[in-house]
Amino acid sequence: MGTSVAKTGRTTHVMQYVHQRIAAREWQPGARLPSLRSMARHQGVSKSTVVEAYERLAANGIIRPQAGSGFYVSGPLAPLAVAEIGPQLDRQVDPLWVARQSLDMTAGAMKPGCGWLPADWMPADAIRDALRQSARDPDAALTDYAAALGLPALRTAIARQLSARGQQVDPRQILVTDSGTQAVDLLCRFLIRPGDTVLVDDPCYYNFLALLRAHQANIVSVPYLPDGPDMDRFRQALAQHRPRLYLSNSGLHNPTGASLSDHKAQQILDLAQQHDLIIVEDDIFSAFEPTPSAHLARLDGLDRVIQVGSFSKTLSASLRCGYLAIRADWIDALADLRTATTFSGAGLTQSVICRLLQDPVWPRHISLLRQRLGQAMNRAVPLLQHLGLQPWHLPPGGMFLWCRLPDDIDSTRLATLGLQHGLVLAPGNVFSLSQTAGAMLRFNVSQMDDPRLPSLLTALMIQAHNPSGTTGHHRSPSSTDLL
Repeated sequence: MGTSVAKTGRTTHVMQYVHQRIAAREWQPGARLPSLRSMARHQGVSKSTVVEAYERLAANGIIRPQAGSGFYVSGPLAPLAVAEIGPQLDRQVDPLWVARQSLDMTAGAMKPGCGWLPADWMPADAIRDALRQSARDPDAALTDYAAALGLPALRTAIARQLSARGQQVDPRQILVTDSGTQAVDLLCRFLIRPGDTVLVDDPCYYNFLALLRAHQANIVSVPYLPDGPDMDRFRQALAQHRPRLYLSNSGLHNPTGASLSDHKAQQILDLAQQHDLIIVEDDIFSAFEPTPSAHLARLDGLDRVIQVGSFSKTLSASLRCGYLAIRADWIDALADLRTATTFSGAGLTQSVICRLLQDPVWPRHISLLRQRLGQAMNRAVPLLQHLGLQPWHLPPGGMFLWCRLPDDIDSTRLATLGLQHGLVLAPGNVFSLSQTAGAMLRFNVSQMDDPRLPSLLTALMIQAHNPSGTTGHHRSPSSTDLL
């Protein structure tokens, strides 16, 4: 029986591999599958296992046999399934699944794993005022498409914001987008083709991985340290893989909260020049920095670095608005691509954001957010340490703490248990291409003031550490413990 079960598992593994290649559109309708011998060698299984896998796939209509020739992918072209591209992970460590849990969880849930600030931290009254002012605009502003590059007044306001942080940008180098995510998506469409290599940090923002898989990029990761990427590994990756892009946050890195040092920033820019590397710097957290850190776009002057920004974290995630700042000779081609894919941006949203940036409430709001985040960080660090979690790094500001669980508790299991009790956690391997962060969690310090959190997290860690029963002085928590 054991041999049969093992063979069934190997057969399923081969079937999953074929499904992944088809889902990623690497094998399209009519493509010939590897021969039985070749697939057996590649998967480390017997030829009979491959025969069984292919026959099952053929019985399900996924592939079709052709006498004397082999097996071929059936048509039509499969819909793109991002969650099936790359290694098949438990859905608890699938970044798309985690994002959807954070978005869909009912009111009253605890969300220390989400990536945004509480609603009552946002300037709701100022947003209402800006909406009322925008409603009095001429009819064309309320009904027509926005300009190709975005509302000129908003682009000027963004350029002024960047200038205040020491970065001189011409408004004509700014393209307004519907979000920071859309900006990165546009850049992927603009700069890479399926199979191109993109370098990311390990760990990195989990949606980078999902988005790059959707673009069928070859993703390579480099370990991230408290002052930036591991430079020896960074150099090795450039020499070995010749990536087209490097995608990163340099200030208040997501998920670690770390900031890039001046020394490493200059090294990265020098290496980018040597290896013809383009850098996409996702800069959406820079407003939260108490003191500006090294930022690649500011040091580079938008030569090899493209800067992405967003107002989802600082003003409103409901008013979706982002931007990118890019070299002048690329802006028209990128605007054409934006027009081809989405035609125009949300003009009314741009009008509201522009008014908010021009309002005196904006600098006061940002100052208050920094203050509140600092206070939240000061509360969260001792709380987590008391529970046995150790921060990997103590950030200078921002919302994220990257923490190691005690006794190497599996963060995926802990997150799964948490969902059963209205608790959204962000397990480490969601952020790790190498899947080496199984004992890590990302915490959002702004979402940790619920008085239920400490006791619930304690009880869940006991259960995650001891899933089958009692050990020593611990017992598995009852439903009463978890309420």
